[in-house]
Formats: sequence, structure tokens, C-alpha cells
Amino acid sequence: MSNLILGDTLVRIVRNANARPHDAPYPDALNRLLPITDFDRAFAEICAWPGYAPTPLIDLPGLARELGIAHLLYKEERHRFGLNSFKALGGAYAVMRVLAAELAKRGVKEPVASKDLADGRWRDVTRAITVASATDGNHGRSVAWGARLFGCRCVIFIHEAVSEGRKAAIEAFGAEVIRIPGGYDDSIRHTFAQAAEHGWFVVQDTATATYEDVPRDVTSGYAVMAREVLDQADQLPTHVVAQAGVGGLASALLAQFWMHMPERPHVIVLEPTRADCVFQSIARGTRSDVQITDETIMAGLSCGEVSTLAWPILRDGAAAAMAIDDRFAIEGMRRFADPSPGDPAIVAGECSGGALGALLALRGQPELRATLGIHATSRILLIGTEGDTDPTIYSQAVGRTAAQVLAAKRVSK
Repeated sequence: MSNLILGDTLVRIVRNANARPHDAPYPDALNRLLPITDFDRAFAEICAWPGYAPTPLIDLPGLARELGIAHLLYKEERHRFGLNSFKALGGAYAVMRVLAAELAKRGVKEPVASKDLADGRWRDVTRAITVASATDGNHGRSVAWGARLFGCRCVIFIHEAVSEGRKAAIEAFGAEVIRIPGGYDDSIRHTFAQAAEHGWFVVQDTATATYEDVPRDVTSGYAVMAREVLDQADQLPTHVVAQAGVGGLASALLAQFWMHMPERPHVIVLEPTRADCVFQSIARGTRSDVQITDETIMAGLSCGEVSTLAWPILRDGAAAAMAIDDRFAIEGMRRFADPSPGDPAIVAGECSGGALGALLALRGQPELRATLGIHATSRILLIGTEGDTDPTIYSQAVGRTAAQVLAAKRVSK
């Protein structure tokens, strides 16, 4: 394990001692856990949704030169279905799958497709079904959007640190939003308790030993991003910086690249130092929970428990884990908004900014870069998980609104 102290801030890096060789095929045991057939089904369904289009894969040659690498690619999920976040892929797809399964139990013999639900064919039945979820913001927005799109009721639980802006964004899709005391993990426990009491269906991305089917659908939806990158990239990435809350996104990207590439990329799992459950699990070689005492600005990553579905994928396939202080997330947000010559300005939220901030923290640190296998020939993919999902937080961090950042980009052309 390597600790880098820059001023009064901390960066932690640990290589994964349990990772399989990069040219090893996707293991049968993992394919039983996260099957390629599930990924293919999710891709086919989501591509048929109204408004679907691949999100941009942006080349950033200026930043690549600054970072001393060959290529820097940014998958900009801000445009995903108008929800400003990659989460649109997971929660909404899982809602669709829950409704299809429930309709089958209620006697619908034919396969239920997304189009049937979105067109209201089964609305008389689905309007009596309630889905529930806990969220830091973006997942709940996706579940609420999916519930509105596919015609069911939605209840979302948020914890006390979730901003009013994110609460209002969820409510805009017609969900009932209930704030409870405690943190994210408390809100998950509360959601399951309320769902059991009221007969609701939980749509959560965190898997446990007794709850894996829905998180598997969420993860399969997330993998659409990797499938798009495989089609979009002229040269595939050698490295991926993948943000982890409970590990769903990171495991989805890792599994999909592993399935389709002869040599999987070096996946570096990124977390805040204040919520580093995946980092601690990789460092110890066993799934480990952490207690969150202080909330991070990277709200979507503020999770203390690793998903049981994500952990085997990350344990066997992640190259390393990295935990950063909030300072680097803010630095990354600002750096995206003030690009290098030749690069576009990008509106990147806190978790997106963390991906770039992690690389910025490694400047002038050749030993740490070597620990992560980063060299002058590296091609690194960053996941722009969200845009300004809370405009107030974004403008406070960057010093400008998203509209001002994008307007400056237009003027500079």
C-alpha cells in the first residue's frame, strides 16, 4: 500500500494481489455471477428505449500531454436520457425487469418488452405496483424516471446529507421522496424494511447474500457504457479509472471489457478516502465494510458496504484501488471546466471530477504511476459519471454555472 500526502490531503493506492493475469479469459465462475447473456439482453432492451443514443467518447489530447500519457478518453454520461447521469442505465432497466417479472407472475404469458410498458399496454396493472429505493441522488432519479416511463408508483428514501437540489430532481419525476436520519447505508436498511411492510419492490444496486437478482439487472444496464466504448474507440483503453460506491459501475465495466477484450485493461477502482470500502477490501483480500463518519463531496460514492455481486469481479479482475481526498475531486471539476488548449470544456460533477483528480494527484509521482502501470504509452479511459446533478454544488465548486462553462467554450472556438 502506498500513501501520498500532498499538503494536508491524502491519496492512497494499493495493488490487487489477487488479480488474475490480464490475458486470462473471463472465468466461468464469474460468468455464472454476471453472465454475458444478461449484458446482451440489457444492451438490446436499452437500445430500444425512446431517446437512446450512445453518449460521447471525448478525446482530450491536451490533458493527455499534461499527464504524460498517449491518450485520455472521457465517456460523457451527462447526456444519458436527459438525466445528467449514467445511472439512467441501471435503475430504470431494473424497474422494467421487475415489472416484467411481476406481470408474468400475474398471468401475462407473452414476454413483456420495454416498448409495451412505455406504451402503457399494461398500465392498468403496473399502476398498482410500487418500486422503492434508497439513494444519494442519481440512482433514485433513475428509478423515479423508470417508474414514470414504465407506469408504476415510486417511493425514494434519502438520508439527511442528500441535498435539497437532488431531492427536488427526483420529485420532478413524480416519485414520493422521504428523508430519514443517518447515512446512505441506513437509508438502504430502511427501504428494505418499508418494502417488506408495504409489499413494495426494492430496486437497489447493492447486492447482499439474499438480494442479487435486481442488482444484477442494474449492473447489466451499466455495462452498456463499456459496450459503447468498444464500438467508439479507435484504440481500446489500457487503463480505466472506475468510480466505486458499492462497486456496481466498476464491476460492470470490468466484466464487460474482460468479456470482449483479449487482454482486459488495468481497472483502477476509485473512491473517496472517507468512504473506501472497496479499497479496504482489496487491501485486505476480503470483502470489508467501513464506517462513514464524515460525508464526502463525492456523494454518489459515499457507501460503506461493498456489493456481494460486485466483490468477486473486483477481487479477481481489478488491477488496483485508489482513494483520494475531496480536494482532488474539486480540482478535477475545475480542470474540466478550464481545459487545456485543444480540449473542449466539460461540465463534470463531483464523481466525474474525482476521476481526473486522481490522475492529477499522480503528476510528478513516477513511482506511484509505475505502481498503477501508467506510462507514456498508456491510453486511459475516464468515466464522466455525471454532470451538474446539483447545480448549486457545482457552481460553488467550480465558481461558474454549467451554462457559463459551456458558453465560454462556444466563445473560445
